[in-house]
Amino acid sequence: MSPDAAVLLAVLGLPFLGAALVPAVHRVLGERTAYFAAGVAAVCLALLATQADAALHATPDAGAVVVPWIPALGVELALYLDGLALLVGFLATGVGVLVFTYSAGYMRDEPGTQRYYATLLAFMGSMLGVALAADLIALFVFWELTSVTSFLLIGHYRTTDAGRYAARKSLFVTVVGGLFLLVGFVLLAHVTGQAPGLARTFTLVGTEGSLLANPEGVRGALETGGLFVPVVALVVVGAAAKSAQVPLQIWLPDAMEAPTPVSAFLHSATMVKAGVYLVGRLRPLFLPPDVAVPEWTLLVATLGLISMAVTAVLAVGATDIKELLAYSTASHLGLIIAGYGLANEAGVETGAFHIVNHALFKAALFLVAGIVAHEAGTRAIHDLGGLAEHLPVTAAVTVVAALGMAGVPPFNGFYSKELLFEATWDVAAHEGGLYLLFPAVAVFGSVFTFLYSIRFLMLFFGEPPDGLADREIQAPPWSMLAPTVLLGGLAGLVGLAGVLATVGVHVEAFETFLASVVASSAVAGGHGFEYHLPTSPSPYAGMSLLAIGLGAVLYPSYDRLHRGVRRLRAVPHTSPDAYYDAGIEGLDRLGALVPRYVQTGVVRTYAAVLLASTSLLVLGGYTAAGADLPAFDGFVVGLPIALVLLVAVVGAAAVGTAPSHVAGVLTLSILGFMVAVFYVLASAPDLALTQLVVETLVLVILLLVLDELPAFYGEATGLRSITDGFVAALVGGTVFVTVLVATAGRPDDRIAEFLVENGGVPAEHGPVLLDAGGGGNLVNVILVDFRAFDTLGEITVLAIAALSVLTLIAMRGTGGAP
Repeated sequence: MSPDAAVLLAVLGLPFLGAALVPAVHRVLGERTAYFAAGVAAVCLALLATQADAALHATPDAGAVVVPWIPALGVELALYLDGLALLVGFLATGVGVLVFTYSAGYMRDEPGTQRYYATLLAFMGSMLGVALAADLIALFVFWELTSVTSFLLIGHYRTTDAGRYAARKSLFVTVVGGLFLLVGFVLLAHVTGQAPGLARTFTLVGTEGSLLANPEGVRGALETGGLFVPVVALVVVGAAAKSAQVPLQIWLPDAMEAPTPVSAFLHSATMVKAGVYLVGRLRPLFLPPDVAVPEWTLLVATLGLISMAVTAVLAVGATDIKELLAYSTASHLGLIIAGYGLANEAGVETGAFHIVNHALFKAALFLVAGIVAHEAGTRAIHDLGGLAEHLPVTAAVTVVAALGMAGVPPFNGFYSKELLFEATWDVAAHEGGLYLLFPAVAVFGSVFTFLYSIRFLMLFFGEPPDGLADREIQAPPWSMLAPTVLLGGLAGLVGLAGVLATVGVHVEAFETFLASVVASSAVAGGHGFEYHLPTSPSPYAGMSLLAIGLGAVLYPSYDRLHRGVRRLRAVPHTSPDAYYDAGIEGLDRLGALVPRYVQTGVVRTYAAVLLASTSLLVLGGYTAAGADLPAFDGFVVGLPIALVLLVAVVGAAAVGTAPSHVAGVLTLSILGFMVAVFYVLASAPDLALTQLVVETLVLVILLLVLDELPAFYGEATGLRSITDGFVAALVGGTVFVTVLVATAGRPDDRIAEFLVENGGVPAEHGPVLLDAGGGGNLVNVILVDFRAFDTLGEITVLAIAALSVLTLIAMRGTGGAP
């Protein structure tokens, strides 16, 4: 069963259409534009829901909606909907409805709301594109669109230094990660053409020839070419940059400079989920079915567990509630990636289930943080406390969400963390050795997760600080409170469903949906799923008890741990931002060298750099592409051509010894005229005439210009002569190789045959020729018919240049030009 193509295209296009309409809507609705944007998200959510049945029964080898995009390159806009794509789509649209509604209250009287809603809708569309894309090129395009739109949202407050710094950092890290991802995608598509029975394709899933429909063949081709580990590493780097994994987590805490609704949307439910989505989507491709600890696990699970632990420790050192939630987000994303990295059933269940749980409790907590900052006027953790007296409903939501984040039963986060403990314990029990570190690191990270979760919860209890006690804290508006309560309620219901399942009452629809999400990333086919509280002693239940118990014991020492982490972060080599800032400073210093050695104000330097760089890029491209040169079978020319070429070579050599610029130009013209004579001898009179006209015009123009310049600039130094000679030889060699490469190709479908057949006047034709050139001179037909727009462009450029020259001449002596 395939999803409806029109529905998927509508889901993808509506957010962008809504973004384009925001300026007009904003003129009418003003701040109520938030409800228009929420309506767009709600329509997309409803449309996705209509396709749920197709998503639950999707298979990797069928169901893609394909729209041709670049047919010549085999690139298509392919859309695909399965359980995993549906989950991410529901998060993007469902949380989007709530965030837009919340923004109606939070963004009231804020600057730039028109830009804010338009960009947020465009981001939602980009995220839907990531979720639905079944083609590597389309996936990459939408992937980068999320980076660009998030850059605009993070830097919403453009007048603040912190906002600009955070936006630049996020863009730099995610776009550089995207470049790694692009290289991985290109290598992946290239290798598929070498797999037996599989043509080169960019289609990821949803067709019989797609990558995920043929995982064994793709893995075999990657291993044969020695590219398996490099491609996995490239893809993981791209995913880690987007999902803020160590050491690329540095951009996420700074991104909290964005408005709180942006943080709730991008940094809990959507953008940061793009990386874990990609890992889950590609898991069946890179994970062999019969290997206990494959390369995928060594790389992905290790990265996830380290990120989970390190960022949990950093969260304890946070001084700002949004900073705490940012590091917490990176930690929980590490948990998801670790789950997807483990090659067992509990691992994939961890990744799939925790995407849901984390989105619910973290989006709720970000909205809580917004309410706290909005009503209490501060985000500093040490300046907050006792808020439950003034914000009782918000406090209740925080209890449910924070305990879910802490992994305390029976709240929702407990179940997926329990699955992680099970997955890591199974690997350690079977493999032993260093793999015993897997469950140890998971427990260590969970202890710190418990600590910072309880610290966030305690913002609402205890005695308020002195500065807060005198402040009048009011209840938030319903537009901010309702979305927060709904998210907290959903998180609570997920936890309650686990309690009911323990006594035999299952929420089958939810478990079926989760099973389809798990199946999207499972190596095997169909997959069931259910969850409940532990009913008997087990090692992983003991791990949960140990993490909670150690956290409870250490919590009274939270302030000491906080100060210790702060001191550790103050050391340059352990600071999260030290290497980024040092790297940017290094790039700045390197950039400062450009004016000194490149932008010198001397034309010869510009020309040398431009020509040398272009030549090296061209030659590098030929080498990378494995371009073939024609075989050399000897060089035979008649005496007239040999004499002409000899004179041309002598003229070229004489340019270097010319006593003045005028003499050099005149000597150089000898070369041009000899080329024209060569064309005559080679039976190309049209080319010869063109060469003569161009050479004569260039000679006259250069002589007119040189008449206004000094006769000679002096003798060139030895280094300059060597540099000029090198650049000249490099350019000449590049042109020579280009001619050889161009003439070596003998395509079956030769364009020359098409031009000859269609350039003349056909035997039978009407009064107007539409399918033929209708000329007797094929070169003229090519210029004015087949390449008419190209010729028009060249004429336009020449006309603009001529007008510029005439303008400068007319202004000369009038004081209008220097």
